[in-house]
Amino acid sequence: MPVFDQVSIRTARILLRPLIESDAASLFAVYSDGRVARYLSKPAWSCIDQAHESIARDREALAAGKYLRLGLVVDGIKGLVGECSFFNWVEQCRRAEMGYAMAFDFWGNGFMHEGLTALLTYGFDELNLNRVEADIDPRNRSSARSLERLGFSNEGHLRERWIVNGEVSDTDLYGLLRADWHVLRINSRA
Repeated sequence: MPVFDQVSIRTARILLRPLIESDAASLFAVYSDGRVARYLSKPAWSCIDQAHESIARDREALAAGKYLRLGLVVDGIKGLVGECSFFNWVEQCRRAEMGYAMAFDFWGNGFMHEGLTALLTYGFDELNLNRVEADIDPRNRSSARSLERLGFSNEGHLRERWIVNGEVSDTDLYGLLRADWHVLRINSRA
């Protein structure tokens, strides 16, 4: 597995890069917001120390190639607006799961779509992934539309998979194959 502590990906409007200590306040703002955390498989953060601990874990994991989590920085906007990641690698199958979260105030601007497009391109082209999976709360229709726009297929529904703060929620499982991604990229250029 490659190391990821030097990975950065530039697009027209954003930079995906490893999280740094000064991102703690922005990261905390994302994960402490109940509107964002409602759709996650863990409770909203309650103190800034959780952001510092997460960044420290990420720095260690990136250097060891355990997973890839990158902050999403938008040109002209101060601070981090979100993050996206590949995790739960199955190297033999060339498969990983993808996760993402964005500050509520930036939803609907296409920033996450641009970031995930860049991350998927990196995953399929540079990491030679064959399959990427995503697990979302089916109540989050915006996330479902984002995945479908990226070419993911809804491959299953798991009832009552998560219980967070006493709230039970289902999961929709999405998958995207390398071959499908490349066909979509070719068709989008035509």
